[in-house]
Amino acid sequence: MNLLLPLTGLLAAALLWAVGAGWLASHTPVAASFAPLPAFEALSQLLQGRDLWIHVGISLQRVGIGLVIALVLGIPLGVLTGLSKWFSRSTTPLFQFARMISPLSWMPLAVMVLGVGDAPVYFLLAFAAVWPILLNTASGVAQLDPNWLLLARSLSATRRETILRVILPGITAHILTGVRLAIGIIWIVLVPAEMLGVSAGLGYFILDSRDRLAYSDLMAAILVIGFLGYLLDHAARSLHRRWLHA
Repeated sequence: MNLLLPLTGLLAAALLWAVGAGWLASHTPVAASFAPLPAFEALSQLLQGRDLWIHVGISLQRVGIGLVIALVLGIPLGVLTGLSKWFSRSTTPLFQFARMISPLSWMPLAVMVLGVGDAPVYFLLAFAAVWPILLNTASGVAQLDPNWLLLARSLSATRRETILRVILPGITAHILTGVRLAIGIIWIVLVPAEMLGVSAGLGYFILDSRDRLAYSDLMAAILVIGFLGYLLDHAARSLHRRWLHA
């Protein structure tokens, strides 16, 4: 029963996909390439080759690097925001303003400053991911039991020891929530970011498939993107759940 309902939903979606593609094909013949059967046939062929796997590996590498940069920036800033009222009041308007700017709007500037290649992609991904990590970290610090901090001070713990041994362990669940949200945002930003001056990755593969008029390959790539995004989110949810029940 646990699998029946999800499978039913997927089958219903596939049926709607087939009906919609068939209807479009009656008006635009090229739309037949977007139907489920050609897409899955193309996916089967792509999975047997190595080109798709190369693009997948490069995209996942970019996701990992972008997430690490966001963690390195977001966690310290989040801790500082949660601990210092002065810092929080000084930066909260700026952070709220910056996080509401679409990361994709920075694309032209990123290319002008960082050049063509991976660097602007890393910047866009990190910019997109840093805000949920920062804000969830700050929220976790604000919700810490003050008695923990009082106990640390009474034991003459240094500020560094308090952060590493009291604060960070106490807010790990909040950080993991931020990571899960960040992964979702990164995965959405990744594809358009990879359409910008790079020669590999899933976003590039979609553009290349369009230029080759290989629309079934394009649909296969969309399926791969959805599946990988689901796996990444599932891994983040599992890690969060495991920490809560540890």
